[in-house]
Amino acid sequence: MIIDFPVSIEIFGHSVLVHPILESVGIFIAMRYYAFLRKRNKSSLSTTQSFSIIIGALIGALLGSKIIGTLENPQALLDAENPFLFFWTSNTIIGGLTFGLIGVELTKKIIRYKESTGDLITFPLILAMIIGRIGCFLTGVYEQTYGIETTSIFGMDLGDGLLRHPVALYEIVYLILLWIVLKIVQKKYIYPSGYLFQIFMLAYFVFRFCLDFIKPIHPIFLGLSSIQITCVGVIFYYIFKLSQTQPKYIK
Repeated sequence: MIIDFPVSIEIFGHSVLVHPILESVGIFIAMRYYAFLRKRNKSSLSTTQSFSIIIGALIGALLGSKIIGTLENPQALLDAENPFLFFWTSNTIIGGLTFGLIGVELTKKIIRYKESTGDLITFPLILAMIIGRIGCFLTGVYEQTYGIETTSIFGMDLGDGLLRHPVALYEIVYLILLWIVLKIVQKKYIYPSGYLFQIFMLAYFVFRFCLDFIKPIHPIFLGLSSIQITCVGVIFYYIFKLSQTQPKYIK
């Protein structure tokens, strides 16, 4: 099957990229899924507290996505005719997740809520990421979500005539497998609140640290990109968090 990258559709006579549409659809479906899980699990969070935490997460994710995304190529920022536009159009899920977490924790301190809130959002978040990565793949090389050239059987022409690693597809497969593993953990173990989210964060950030070695990056320290450096920090944080938890296997 031949795909004409970047994939777009006609809406009211205008050509619109599929990627932002899928991102919006993914966020909408994830929010509805989260609302369903929250209602079914009878969370102790009040509506006001839940709304506050979501706002905190969104603000943190928005800023973090752009800060880490911009640092991916500092020279491009310096060379940009409009630095603010470059900053605003730079995005990465790693920055979004990292600063979104910071936003949640700060908000919980403000509203004085001490319980973990991550488990409930884990599967909706994975679902949104899978849908979003489909959009990334369909954008090809016209966005910074493609891999380096390869001679492996996985190589694909993503729009520039070269065979590249389809890293967005790799990530989709990984997220599906991670979903399955987390469902097994959820079914087979008794664990404290927040444990499932911690496993997800550790597993995903380890994957992204490794994945970025087959992506065109701009190293900024020790041969690592801003995304990889962020991953290292988050990985150590969650190794420490998980080392303090002892889940119990259900026979």
